[in-house]
Amino acid sequence: MDLKLNDRVELKKPHPCGGKTWIVGRLGMDIKLRCETCGHELMLPRSKAEKAIKKILSGEGSV
Repeated sequence: MDLKLNDRVELKKPHPCGGKTWIVGRLGMDIKLRCETCGHELMLPRSKAEKAIKKILSGEGSV
């Protein structure tokens, strides 16, 4: 999966706050995601994060 910093992604399961979109804040062995609705941040191992991501909505270079 080709993720970049500040990409907006949609996860398969919604966050308890109701938000579905997350912003990628860190890349590496772990991926940091921040909920756009409530601002909650979480770190997931890359393998779990890639399985949880449904689709990439937009990124820095996207129009």
